[in-house]
Amino acid sequence: MTASLSPPRVLLLAVHFAVKSDIQSLTALVAHHPNVLQPELILRVLLTCLPETLRSSEYVGLIERIESGHLYSEPDLSIQFDPSSVQDITDAEAAKKTRRLHLLPLAWDHAPIDALHDPISLFLIHRAHRVDQEAGLLTQLPDLIVPFLQHAPCIRTWTISALLPLLRRNYEYYPHEPISLTLESFERLDSREAVALLLSQTGAREEHLPHVGRDLRGLIGPWLYNDARWDTSIENPSPTESGGAGHISCPAWEHVLEWLITQASVSWKVAVKAFDQWDGPGDVDLGGYGSEWLDEEAQGLLEQRFARAALASAYMIPQASVEALTGVNSIITKIMSLLDQDPCPTLQVASSLLSPFTQSENENLISARSASLMRNDLLEESNYLTTPNQTSTQLLHVLTLSAFMLTKAGTPCSVRRAGELAFLQDEREQKAEAIRLIHSLSAQGPKNDDKYWIRARNELLWLRDWGAEEFYGSADIHIHGIFGQLKKEFIEIECLKAFLANTRYSLARSIYEESPEKPLSEDILRDTVVAAAMEAYDNASNPHRGRGGLLKCDDIIHSFPQTLVETHPESRRIEALLRATHALSEYRLVLKKGEPFTPVVLRVHTDPISIIEKVLEQNPKSYTNIQDLLDIGSNMVDAGLLASDKSGQSNSNLKLPSDHHVAVRRRITAMCVDAALTADDFETAYSYVVNRVALDADPQTTDEYSWKAALQAGKYRRTARTVKPTHIGTANGNLDIRHLEQRIECLSTALRIAPPTTLQEILNGFRKCEEELNAAIKAEEAQESAWDDQGDLQAMPGAFSSTVPAGVVRNATRSSRHVEEAPMSLFDLSRASMARAQRNFSALSSLQRSGQSRADDTEGGSDEASRQPRARKRDQLREAAVGTLASGVGWLIGAQPVDRGQERE
Repeated sequence: MTASLSPPRVLLLAVHFAVKSDIQSLTALVAHHPNVLQPELILRVLLTCLPETLRSSEYVGLIERIESGHLYSEPDLSIQFDPSSVQDITDAEAAKKTRRLHLLPLAWDHAPIDALHDPISLFLIHRAHRVDQEAGLLTQLPDLIVPFLQHAPCIRTWTISALLPLLRRNYEYYPHEPISLTLESFERLDSREAVALLLSQTGAREEHLPHVGRDLRGLIGPWLYNDARWDTSIENPSPTESGGAGHISCPAWEHVLEWLITQASVSWKVAVKAFDQWDGPGDVDLGGYGSEWLDEEAQGLLEQRFARAALASAYMIPQASVEALTGVNSIITKIMSLLDQDPCPTLQVASSLLSPFTQSENENLISARSASLMRNDLLEESNYLTTPNQTSTQLLHVLTLSAFMLTKAGTPCSVRRAGELAFLQDEREQKAEAIRLIHSLSAQGPKNDDKYWIRARNELLWLRDWGAEEFYGSADIHIHGIFGQLKKEFIEIECLKAFLANTRYSLARSIYEESPEKPLSEDILRDTVVAAAMEAYDNASNPHRGRGGLLKCDDIIHSFPQTLVETHPESRRIEALLRATHALSEYRLVLKKGEPFTPVVLRVHTDPISIIEKVLEQNPKSYTNIQDLLDIGSNMVDAGLLASDKSGQSNSNLKLPSDHHVAVRRRITAMCVDAALTADDFETAYSYVVNRVALDADPQTTDEYSWKAALQAGKYRRTARTVKPTHIGTANGNLDIRHLEQRIECLSTALRIAPPTTLQEILNGFRKCEEELNAAIKAEEAQESAWDDQGDLQAMPGAFSSTVPAGVVRNATRSSRHVEEAPMSLFDLSRASMARAQRNFSALSSLQRSGQSRADDTEGGSDEASRQPRARKRDQLREAAVGTLASGVGWLIGAQPVDRGQERE
């Protein structure tokens, strides 16, 4: 019966067995009808009708027999099959049905070129596509393909470059984040998309970082082994060449390198892990599916491009941290290993060695163009920064080391930032970065570790020229580090400041004063030390000299005995400033509400003497410490606090230091007088006026403080709160008269030193005070007369006879007193008073009538004076200060001259 089956019915029966997955019956049918069921037809039947869900192991044996040819040479006729499914079909009907089968062709669009003439290869790949597309059973495909890896190179290549990467990506490496593409769709992706999908989960999470190298080795490595990834072309010959040269490139590899560079910029840890865990194109995991090798030219090309991408990735890492920079250095180490160079040391070791960086004379790496190449065209052959050679790797290492030094010191710096500092050579940027670095070193470093500061100074100097000056033994070099535009002197000055700020006085002295090399000139050293001392002063919060910033200031100026001797003007100035500040610490002092006095306020205050006024206001009885306050003012002058105004222009009124001292002394004395008056301590105020203001005043020069203080004291009136004098001595026992006499004396001082425009006011006050004094005198004398009259009339032994009138006795007594205590001549003025009168000529011209009248009153009142004898001192004050001055000025402005000899007579 089986032999009588027509070819159409044989084909229909084969389709029936394939649909039913009856591989055994199908095999028997093939054995009985080898002329009908040719290998290609069998494969097409299997491809079209065999269920995709059928396990590959069920039918792979049949494929092997077809591939080996044993299927026909030794047919097993003992195997029977059931032909009942086609028994009731006529040959015509069978033929009609076969024409409607539409068996799939083995070939398809985009089939591998190498497999077009190989039915087995076409079937295997096509069947794999259908199993994956229809059943999603990608994991069963190895059972189908592996037995035929040696059948043809195209099978092995396809398995390695297409099936293996997708199988690993979706089912072995990241089964929870699979690629939602069929095998056929994956094969048709362009290289950029394929790389992105294969590596979409690589390093996406922290726990994935250990597998970055695995992914590149197991996904990208196999995927690249396909001729479709390469591009071979013939370049046009140049005019000087007779023929063209073959050029080979691998666009797919370029996309892999671009992915690496992108990762460096967005996820630097992935890039670092990639270069650390993966050795590049030669490091491939083919999963036991055979061995593949690239030819020498292709391998060399990929390795060179890999090394260039590694250099580019290092420049692209933006992270400024010790961890990131350590990763960059590991990339450099990998490149050096690939290029068979001596490995570079770790950054920790390199920062202690500080080896010099040198470049060839024909290389100009330190340029603005290099700064541009760090950002652009990183993979271009023209980019010398990423060209794999010893110079580029050493340059990258030295930039990384520079960034590491800054970062570990607390000033974060990336490789690119270090490159910008070195290549652009912007002095302002370099200076700002150097200052930030030094400040960070001071903030983070140990205060008492000289070794730390010695190392910090060495690193700063190395960062300036990368050790080239020491290497060449000359400062005339063309290599510049990240601080290459800064003068060595600037670096040394900043180091010295850091030493002093961190109390490394002995270290600073040994390097900058005692060392034979003398890194700084004496003048610069002195200026730097003074500036450091003043900075310590300005940062002080406690005005006590033995604490905090003032103690540091004091220590600094005494740390360089050869440079800043005690007799040097700067030393004296700072010493005076410290004395003044320390003296103020003895008082309670708040200049602003809630802000205690700090030393810097004194140094920047536009009117530092006014601070003493605050001391007097906030510290009761402090005016009694006038000598201490005068010493503070004198030290302020010596400290140069009053030498110029806020804008730096010299005060033209006070040209000499002595002038400042006098002015300050007068002002502080006036402050103390005002403070005493405010405290109702007139006796102290009066004492300051007669013993300090009057003696210190110069009628030839006017200050705005002394005469006002004397005037205020002269205007003061006793109250119940006025402090009583502790002793009177020979003064009048009548406190009111004594007080008025003291006021007149203060007003006399004011008249003598006041400016011309104020004389009228002072004279008015003087006359009122004099009237009060005369009234008090009359009252006292009336009381004395009554007392004397009562004593004269008493019958006492030795008393006047009652027959003598009391008025005669009283007049005789007054005459005697008048002769004894006659007032001074009107023109018996001191030379200073006359000089003052002449200077005030125009101001007092309006006082002529008053002066004349006052003189007439004095002359015409001799009888009254004979009746009111008083102490000669009072007469002197009255006559000298008012009557004599006014009359003298009256004479100067037109009064008749007086014969002084006649006056004395």
